Amino acid sequence: MPYRFINYLITFVCLISCSALAFSSEAVGGDPLDLTQHWAGYAALGIFICAYIFVILEEKIHLRKSKPVLLAASLIWALIAIVYAVNGFEGDINSAMKHNFLEYTELFFFLLVAMTYINAMLERGLFDDLRDWLVSKGFSYKALFWMTGFLAFFISPIADNLTTALILCAVVMTVSDGKTNFVAVACVNIVVAANAGGAFSPFGDITTLMVWQKGVIEFSGFFALFIPSLVNFLIPAVFMHFAIPAGTPTPPKGEKRVTKIGGIPIAILFLLTIMTAVCFHNFLHIAPVFGMMTGLAYLKFYGFYLRKKSGQWNQTIGSPPGSNNDPYNFDVFSKIARAEWDTLFFFYGVIMAVGGLGFLGYLSTTSEFIYGQFGATNANILVGVLSALVDNIPVMFAVLTMNPDMPHDQWLLVTLTAGVGGSLLSIGSAAGVALMGQARGQYTFFSHLKWTPVIALGYGASIWVHFLINV
Repeated sequence: MPYRFINYLITFVCLISCSALAFSSEAVGGDPLDLTQHWAGYAALGIFICAYIFVILEEKIHLRKSKPVLLAASLIWALIAIVYAVNGFEGDINSAMKHNFLEYTELFFFLLVAMTYINAMLERGLFDDLRDWLVSKGFSYKALFWMTGFLAFFISPIADNLTTALILCAVVMTVSDGKTNFVAVACVNIVVAANAGGAFSPFGDITTLMVWQKGVIEFSGFFALFIPSLVNFLIPAVFMHFAIPAGTPTPPKGEKRVTKIGGIPIAILFLLTIMTAVCFHNFLHIAPVFGMMTGLAYLKFYGFYLRKKSGQWNQTIGSPPGSNNDPYNFDVFSKIARAEWDTLFFFYGVIMAVGGLGFLGYLSTTSEFIYGQFGATNANILVGVLSALVDNIPVMFAVLTMNPDMPHDQWLLVTLTAGVGGSLLSIGSAAGVALMGQARGQYTFFSHLKWTPVIALGYGASIWVHFLINV
């Protein structure tokens, strides 16, 4: 597809441009060797760029994105270690690697618990109940457009934007009655709303989670982005409203599905887990990940209760344990096993690879150039635009690693732009990419691109509102 080749070219040029700015070293644990103009430094940049090209080509070559970045991370740090060993330099490479690995470990276990809860609620049928309710109420196309948009905006801060988008896309597909134009516009609206909703919560997106865990913004501080995020969603939605067809879809026929027991209690336990993580961080000054692990214990105990009820139920009706008809059958470890392992390992590769480039000094020099030459505001707006072309996770991690000296309102700004900037293109966020697969042939790159001008208008308006109320 032509747009893919254009995207690959733009991404490659962006990465090359960033690397070309690097001509000094960064002090980590002393005065390390200056490898920014050394063959090992150039080799590390080449390895990272090649790995990221494979990530971009994932859908085309069917190579999972974790594989190239895992290899790249190992090769980059191996190159650094070899050069240090040859030169007999006593730089503390091991401490630098452990520092990056610790950041990943906290993110890993945090996400693992969150994914386990989401999988448990999916398996219990909680989100299916929401979908069935929306479908059965006979709402008009325009009403469904707004309801799915607002649900995406308010669910994504708790359940991540990807899961939220997939669930609501299923609603749109179910009631579409073959109206491709409705599916296309509704999917654009869901992607924009889910990304906007995820920007004002530490749980809504990986980038906001990284910012919170880094301690740059406190938990309550994210809510300052609520109104800018709402503006980001509403402005394009108002324009798209006029493209929604009139009429009411016909509710699909079929047998009502029997919901498994435990969906609501698990949702309550998830909220309790979030509260535990927040309290651990705010009042006990303990990393949020420990609160999430405590929350996993809540789910395990409730799973034990369900297993006990399952045994009693099977004994009563004479069914074998684990029967498909057993409404109590629940195994918490199966929910852990269904976590997005490829995504979790992708985060490892990105964090370690970018951390290696930071150890070489490239990120500090890039930070000095971008934030020094353009200023914090322009640089942070640029971060949002880049996140539409390059995955926002490495972009935000690079910013956090650079750690530019800027006030709190600018950290809020970059959190907002990195979160909502991906809505500018369908390939700019995980939600957009996933919906292109789910609504294949109806929601496409070009159907999203058609609305990019009004999405950009919402992007600019959200930045203006942020400065109006938060500065």
